[in-house]
Amino acid sequence: MVSPEPRGRRRTLSWALYDWANSAFATVVMAGFFPVFFKEFWAADLSATDSTFWLGLGNSLASLLIVAGAPLLGALADRLGAKKRFLLRFTALGVVACGGLFLLAQGLWAPALALYLLGLLGFSGGNLFYDALLIEVAAPEEYARVSAFGYALGYLGGGLLFGLCVTALLLGVGEPETTIRYSFLAVALWWAAFSLPVALWVPETPSPSGAPRLGRALTAALGELRATLRRRHQLRETFLFLLAYWCYIDGVDTIVRMAVDYGLAIGFETNHLMAALLITQFIGFPAALVFGRIGQRWGARRGILLAIGVYLLVVLGASGMQRVEEFYFLAAVIGLVQGGIQALSRALFAGFVPPRRTAEFFGLFNMVGKFAAVLGPALVALTAALTGDPRLSLLPILLLFAVGAGLLWRVDVEGGRAAAGRYDRPDAADAGPDRGGL
Repeated sequence: MVSPEPRGRRRTLSWALYDWANSAFATVVMAGFFPVFFKEFWAADLSATDSTFWLGLGNSLASLLIVAGAPLLGALADRLGAKKRFLLRFTALGVVACGGLFLLAQGLWAPALALYLLGLLGFSGGNLFYDALLIEVAAPEEYARVSAFGYALGYLGGGLLFGLCVTALLLGVGEPETTIRYSFLAVALWWAAFSLPVALWVPETPSPSGAPRLGRALTAALGELRATLRRRHQLRETFLFLLAYWCYIDGVDTIVRMAVDYGLAIGFETNHLMAALLITQFIGFPAALVFGRIGQRWGARRGILLAIGVYLLVVLGASGMQRVEEFYFLAAVIGLVQGGIQALSRALFAGFVPPRRTAEFFGLFNMVGKFAAVLGPALVALTAALTGDPRLSLLPILLLFAVGAGLLWRVDVEGGRAAAGRYDRPDAADAGPDRGGL
């Protein structure tokens, strides 16, 4: 719980520093260097079509594995009282895989893809348990501020290391291939070093029934997950929020994943796009902190709706973009709200989670997040093919944001929190639905 005592501040900072730690992988590896380096270095002997196919397959496989395993892993961690232990194991997987990329010579595209897949699993799996630990370090009234603090540090840390790596590349510090390989090693060391505080100073509430054997815990976790899905009518607002989240975060993730491709399609140079990415990162740091205050004062739902409104304007603005300065401006505007909508979504959902099922429900939350950016990119591709104008291709995302906002508006925040508090009571399984099922 966040408190004015030094121990409370240390817990909060230690938890948030994990965002600083693993955001380096998201920014430097996932968004920055790996896609280009894979195509031009490790898979240089493959055709452009083949390298794109294998990279896309690796990303899809990692997402599929997380989607399939996240809820069960979360339920198992709750049963074992092992959220932090699972977090550290996934972190170790990601760190070793990322460091392994440094060792691979040119042409070794298959090992590079395999290590990248393992790195994605470490990153995504670690985030599941990191999110669940929010409830261990913050009181409910502090979820928005503390969640935003984590995202803010993530934007700052990821942007700082990415900026250093790009600067080294532009200044010609060594051969470009060597500089990028050392960037992967730097990410691994950064991720490992800044994960130490969460390992040392973030507590975890032990399982109330003790730590059962793994086989027994797995069986119990499967049973609890099935029971949760059967009793979803008792958590109507929780599942309604997840549906809303899937819609609007699909729009957010589509913009993140398609922005560089969109900029290239309308004629902007790669160095301009990298600069825009840095702008988003560094503006995202203070903006996420501001959104934390907005969520604390106005409520997380209102803050999310504000961010969705800004995204609607961004999509409309992108449809008429002509100059690279406009791209920079929209990158800055996205930086104002991207961290905020992510942080407040995590904070709002934390209030809808039964206290003894945090990892299980954040497993569902992360599963929905991985399903995101499925419909949006398909709509973008279809619109581009039908119209022949890349500037119009983002317009269908307006529908995702509008539907997400409409569903979110229907969520009864106080009712959802009350239902989550009642869920684990002995008589809860026999209680009827409060307002009908989904």
